[in-house]
Amino acid sequence: MSQIPSSRFCLCGSGRSLAACCAVYLNRHRDPPTAEALMRSRYTAFALGDERYLLDTWDPTHRPARLDLKGDRTEWLGLQIVSCEAGGETDIEGRVQFIARFRLRGNEQVLCEDSRFRKEADRWLYVDGQMADAPGPAATAAARPNVGRNEPCPCGSGQKFKRCCGK
Repeated sequence: MSQIPSSRFCLCGSGRSLAACCAVYLNRHRDPPTAEALMRSRYTAFALGDERYLLDTWDPTHRPARLDLKGDRTEWLGLQIVSCEAGGETDIEGRVQFIARFRLRGNEQVLCEDSRFRKEADRWLYVDGQMADAPGPAATAAARPNVGRNEPCPCGSGQKFKRCCGK
């Protein structure tokens, strides 16, 4: 994972410093208390290239064997949480719909996903996600990543887009 100043605003868009937000989860000082907190920390982990954290917080029944973010040229630009369904501290399942903006090969794109989470042994895990249309008037084909079917998936799974998020 890249070293960045602790005074920098957290990449998840919370408005708090990285040290006071996602760094406590990425550094394994404590587990995210909600599905949304896990979603935010996973976005930050993608932006920082923290493959280990991403794999550690992925449900083992859905987790890829490996991630390869080292050569990934995706520049993550921002995260917007659209909605949360359950996923609170006392829940065992939750859903988080989000919009992540990114730049790939000079083109700004949007990834909209409805993600499922579950709690196991008092720890939230990412299960899987379905591509979603952007909410409201922005619901267009442009809301899906403009990635070729045979190109690597921007989620970092190492699979081709058509076999991963492009299903």
